[in-house]
Amino acid sequence: MHALTTVVGAVVIFAVLLDAFETVVLPRRVRRHFRITSWFYRASWPPFARLASLIRSQTRRETVLGYFGPLSLIALLGLWAGGLIFGFALLQQAAGEHFIAAAPGVKLSFPLLLYQSGETFFTLGYGDITPSSAFSRTLSVVESGMGFAFLGVVIGYLPTIYSSFSRREIEISLLDARAGSPPSAVELLTRAVGSLEQGGLDRLFADWERWAAEVLESHLSYPVLSFYRSQHSNQSWLGALTVVLDATALVIAGIENVSSEQARRTFKMARHAVVDLAQVVNARYDRNAPERLNSADLAKIRVRLAEKGLHLRSGIEIERKLIETRSLYEPYAQAVARNLFIVLPPWICDEPTRDNWRGGPWDRIIQARALGGVAVDRRPPVDDHF
Repeated sequence: MHALTTVVGAVVIFAVLLDAFETVVLPRRVRRHFRITSWFYRASWPPFARLASLIRSQTRRETVLGYFGPLSLIALLGLWAGGLIFGFALLQQAAGEHFIAAAPGVKLSFPLLLYQSGETFFTLGYGDITPSSAFSRTLSVVESGMGFAFLGVVIGYLPTIYSSFSRREIEISLLDARAGSPPSAVELLTRAVGSLEQGGLDRLFADWERWAAEVLESHLSYPVLSFYRSQHSNQSWLGALTVVLDATALVIAGIENVSSEQARRTFKMARHAVVDLAQVVNARYDRNAPERLNSADLAKIRVRLAEKGLHLRSGIEIERKLIETRSLYEPYAQAVARNLFIVLPPWICDEPTRDNWRGGPWDRIIQARALGGVAVDRRPPVDDHF
């Protein structure tokens, strides 16, 4: 029995330490079928997301979903700490030879050993349960040192996570003025028309190529970032990635007088990101996923682009090329969106929308005062600004 307890305790401690190392320290995706972190998110995210999906308001729903990332990170750290405390308690039980200094008549039990392991891990040092053998004392020293190391991991891990999150959100915020709210590929291209001759579109695609690479690196190293929601309910990291892929797909398919060289490089990097991150969130292909771009929307896209002087080439070969390009990334983006309860942006917005930067809690009052009491803009302001 002591041998079995020792083996189980050692396995628990090793599994927790390995999982923490792979999650926090190892900068690459681990392909093992079972990991504590993967099991934790697969078990906690679906019920949380289903409960949040019952909320009708998109803004409130996104607010609730936004709690999951930070809360899950705290819960995961607590799970690791609890696993280490439990494992060391098993080893202490197998070691035996403890005495209770404060209450010598109390019988030693596993709950008391859990308490002793917890106070050792968090270095409380009450001294009411004291190990008396050399082996159990060594375990206490190792566990207390591990508690200090765990605290150091928490202190170093959280700022790294939020630094990566901030870098991701900067470009998403910049997309508001470049592609609208919610963003769309057509809006991104038409707003860049004025700077085509100066290479503005190529520079924009180059910036998003680097952003896609940073998102891929950070989300592979810290998968919890996939669950962190953006600041506005109509924006998301997946939505921004999809808009860039949509825009580059149109350029690659063939827009007259627009070079596709940089668009191809950006497409490759963004496609790489969405495919790898689909595996991170355990997304699965769905044959019955709705079509994002039908023939009617494609015709509207041609008209909208033509109004701004951009002419999407026509013909069966062009449409086939666009379909083939979309098939390289759309199934992955739709699978990730379904898993994370993210709404993908449309290819083209049928109704005019107001950018986030135009919204504010005082807009109606200010407009009414400026126009003598008559407010002309009856669309609601962006609701998650206040």
